[in-house]
Amino acid sequence: MFSGTSTHSIDSKGRIVLPARFREELGESFIIAKGFFDCVQVLSLAEFENLRKNIKALPAQAALALQYAIIATAVEVSPNSQGRVPVPQNLRDVAGLSKDAVVVGMDNRVEIWDKDKFEQMLKDNQPTVMSALEMLSLG
Repeated sequence: MFSGTSTHSIDSKGRIVLPARFREELGESFIIAKGFFDCVQVLSLAEFENLRKNIKALPAQAALALQYAIIATAVEVSPNSQGRVPVPQNLRDVAGLSKDAVVVGMDNRVEIWDKDKFEQMLKDNQPTVMSALEMLSLG
């Protein structure tokens, strides 16, 4: 399970360091793809296969849309000896990643966000968070 948030820089070659605990859980190689929002997601090979199967099980039009949006952007990568992972230019463009990034553990996946976009998303989602806490009887 992935959890926690850390801030990292994307270097001039488009690489980012993922926390060691995330790399250990992801394995020697893993998948980077477009995320569900304005981010890039990182999945273990097993989790990507599970996502792929779940997408294929959807009705044809929904499956095709998600295949184009997520599966078609997926790239298998491996960290270098310093733990840096290449983020392909097309994915950096889609997520608006440039220099400052936030790496977020999201249970079964890791997300990489532009720092400013991440902070804005958290701010925008505050009403939903409060509603969800009420549903859990925690608010």
